[in-house]
Amino acid sequence: MLEAIRRAIAFLRQKQVLHKLGVVISITVIGIACYVLYHMLRGIDANEVIEAIKSTEPRQIALAALFVAAGYFTLTFYDLFAVRAIGHAHVPYRINALAAFTSYSIGHNVGASVFTGGAVRYRIYSAWGLNAIDVAKICFLAGLTFWLGNAAVLGLGIAYHPEAAANIDQLPPWLNRGLAFAIIIALVAYVVWVWTQPRVVGRGPWTVTLPGGPLTLLQVAIGIVDLGFCALAMYVLVPDEPNLGFVVVAVIFVSATLLGFASHSPGGLGVFDAAMLVGLWQMDREDLLGGMLLFRLLYYIAPFVISVILLTFREVILGARLKRLPQADSGPHAEPQHEAVYVRKRGEPGV
Repeated sequence: MLEAIRRAIAFLRQKQVLHKLGVVISITVIGIACYVLYHMLRGIDANEVIEAIKSTEPRQIALAALFVAAGYFTLTFYDLFAVRAIGHAHVPYRINALAAFTSYSIGHNVGASVFTGGAVRYRIYSAWGLNAIDVAKICFLAGLTFWLGNAAVLGLGIAYHPEAAANIDQLPPWLNRGLAFAIIIALVAYVVWVWTQPRVVGRGPWTVTLPGGPLTLLQVAIGIVDLGFCALAMYVLVPDEPNLGFVVVAVIFVSATLLGFASHSPGGLGVFDAAMLVGLWQMDREDLLGGMLLFRLLYYIAPFVISVILLTFREVILGARLKRLPQADSGPHAEPQHEAVYVRKRGEPGV
């Protein structure tokens, strides 16, 4: 059966069906979101939204910022896990942290995170001897951690409170709960599948050995903690009344995030917002919009600015070192050296 699935996927890729289907899904999601936003935002008083932002207590903003920082800290373990999994233990944690933080924050804001985040990762990891195939494997394993965490959070959250998902997908609670149990069963089946024996995906140099059972459970835990911190940040910023509970907000937040991810729009702009407004319809729209704008500032804009500064600072340092390199190695037999060779020879990666 697995071989039949592989052949079917290979055929779809050859005909570019998957690519075309992805484009159709993205356009459809964005179109629906625009329609929903148009109807949800009619009659919104911008002055009330601004007043809602101003009335937010500094303690709430500080707590949300702390949860966002904790979420991005957890993101660094996506790359740490992936780099170790493909056998490059010589790359230190600080490089994993830099690559993860900058790639995710830039990818979140620019959109098409698979390509933008991959480009940022390649720029950083290539200085440590990793090639494009290694970076592709890192992106794959980091993405796998993300999706396993989402599956766990949505499966457990919707199974516990199916009405939360019903606010977005408009399906009966019993059907949502059934789908949640299906997600949990699929997740457990995957863990058992990789636990029984080593599993390999890809071909040739693109081959990736999937993490075994214990490491997969670690992946799930990392994903859950990451999403948990992000959901806590949003929970702190949404209106206190009515108090729907953390689980409800978390399920709607993760669902809205996935819809935004599927749309490939920068920061899920429009799609994420529409899903949140529909899912949390019980809350005052102006107050909810104020909380969502603060969340965007903390989770998207601030990390993006910090990432640009960090990458610029890194490029300036590396550029200065490369300028000093010819002076140190000048002579009749001197040869130009690539940045990665310089790092291995000198042992001074720096940033």
